[in-house]
Amino acid sequence: MRKILVGLSGGVDSAVAAYLLKQQGEDVTCAFMRNWDSLTNDDILGNPTLEEDQCSQEKDWADAQAAADLLGLPLLRIDFIEEYWTDVFEQFLATYRKGRTPNPDILCNRYIKFDKFLEYAHSNGFDTLATGHYAKIGTYHGRTALMKADDRNKDQSYFLAEINRDCLDSICFPLNAIDKTEVRRIACQIGLSIASKKDSTGICFIGERKFRQFLSNYLPMKPGKIIDVHGNVVGEHQGVLYYTIGQRKGLNIGGTGPYYVIGKNVERNELYVAKTDDESWLYSNSCVITGVNWLADCDLPLAMQAKFRYRQSDQEITLIRMDEHTAKAVYPQSIRSVTPGQEAVFYHEDAVIGGGEIDQVFRDEIDLSQLIQESVDEGIAHGC
Repeated sequence: MRKILVGLSGGVDSAVAAYLLKQQGEDVTCAFMRNWDSLTNDDILGNPTLEEDQCSQEKDWADAQAAADLLGLPLLRIDFIEEYWTDVFEQFLATYRKGRTPNPDILCNRYIKFDKFLEYAHSNGFDTLATGHYAKIGTYHGRTALMKADDRNKDQSYFLAEINRDCLDSICFPLNAIDKTEVRRIACQIGLSIASKKDSTGICFIGERKFRQFLSNYLPMKPGKIIDVHGNVVGEHQGVLYYTIGQRKGLNIGGTGPYYVIGKNVERNELYVAKTDDESWLYSNSCVITGVNWLADCDLPLAMQAKFRYRQSDQEITLIRMDEHTAKAVYPQSIRSVTPGQEAVFYHEDAVIGGGEIDQVFRDEIDLSQLIQESVDEGIAHGC
């Protein structure tokens, strides 16, 4: 019998994970992590606190407590507020300041859940840390590996690609072989009050706020020109930092459309867009990934699959190692909206080989951002 600490978030997935472990005869304790304090964090920069943010956090705590009580399991409450601010949020803001689009959930898993939280578990005598993630611990070429969950629609291995390889022998994912429908059925069967609770869609531990409004508290708005790829000024943006490659909604450009974000220049505070007829600017055929976290060993170059964003279907690539923490993904078929700052995750035989930050995106070996800038500048020079 293992002594297992389960991260209980107040959602149905982690509650059912705890239930399944108890049913298997494990010694289970639950823990609720509090990683964001609206009153403290927002006060640092003199920003107003939204009352519903505090209510939401306390509601999650109450839901976690109710689930633990129903399951007859002890529940701890642990604060990682300072660690989250330093290791996750400051890095999140720094990436945005560069005009890139980071993923805070990946950072949270790397630095908090499977680092600080795992350290807490080990220092308090627990053998294993469990969460409600849809992922699997398996084997790849004879070694412990992170694998895709059986429920491919909910698979969350993408968000776990940056965790430390050394922790794989100390974690488990009880939902690895069941789908969301079965999770909710079990929750109803055992009488969990959160059986039909909606899945969280907000930024990790920050909540369901309007993202641009939240971000403007820390990265003030700086309006500027929206320019199409031919050099025409077609509108005004609220701040280039708030937009991501491939974005179509929220541009507020009048006239014919739609327009898509294809690039941005932070120094010039310019946002670049293209109409549907010019959306080829969204496509690239290779990219460089930096800070790669290798979770499995394989001989490269190798044909495999990759995801360049979470809800994307698997993309066929050839992965080439450039140095210890840098790789190049080549995809001659071209892929849409591969975006600097986002995560590229590599898969082979359902195992997560590794993941890192998309740094540069290329079309025919030329930096796509350079091509876009040259096209815009040429259009402006010709008086478009």
